[in-house]
Amino acid sequence: MSEVKVFYVNELRECCYLLWDETKECVIVDPGMQNANENARLEKFITEKGLTPKMVLLTHAHFDHIMGLAFIEKRWGVPVMMNSADKKLLADAEKYFKMWEAEAELPSAETIDVEDGQSICFGNTKILAIATPGHTRGGMSYYVPKDNLLFTGDTLFAGSIGRTDLPGGDYDQLMESLLDKLIPTVDRDATVLPGLPRLQPTTPPTLLPHKMQAYRT
Repeated sequence: MSEVKVFYVNELRECCYLLWDETKECVIVDPGMQNANENARLEKFITEKGLTPKMVLLTHAHFDHIMGLAFIEKRWGVPVMMNSADKKLLADAEKYFKMWEAEAELPSAETIDVEDGQSICFGNTKILAIATPGHTRGGMSYYVPKDNLLFTGDTLFAGSIGRTDLPGGDYDQLMESLLDKLIPTVDRDATVLPGLPRLQPTTPPTLLPHKMQAYRT
């Protein structure tokens, strides 16, 4: 059985997730740590749990989801997996780091392409990669069927769908991703793990994929 730990990081409180199973192998999803203190929190947890990082999975390459990549590359040397359609965002990281006055070190541009429908394995766990563009051109969601966990990045926000007003965003494409990809693929009772947290206690939980039917027009 897999376990998940969330780290709320950087000024936007992005959700960086650590996923591991009984083998003690783990993957890091969307490492948005922006400073040494946040890096240390992640490293301390991994060390105390006796975990071995095997890879990084990026749901997309917006700056707040990649600020900890350089630290992870240096500390563990694991591969970074993402959809190729977001490589320009990754290549433009310096511009966005400066724009937001982020203290993070620039990551390398070396990544492994992830395709829709691809199976990604670590330990005893299999992850299904689902292309969900709309928030960005290369948006991906990662589904763990055996534990019914869905990592959506910013395809889903807590209580709503992801925003589509940023460069590369497309509302129609996002709705197609939700209605035609996630709903048919993901179990209706899946635990949805979004890219940003609930901001207030009154914010409703992240919408489960089957409830997106209400948005169909």
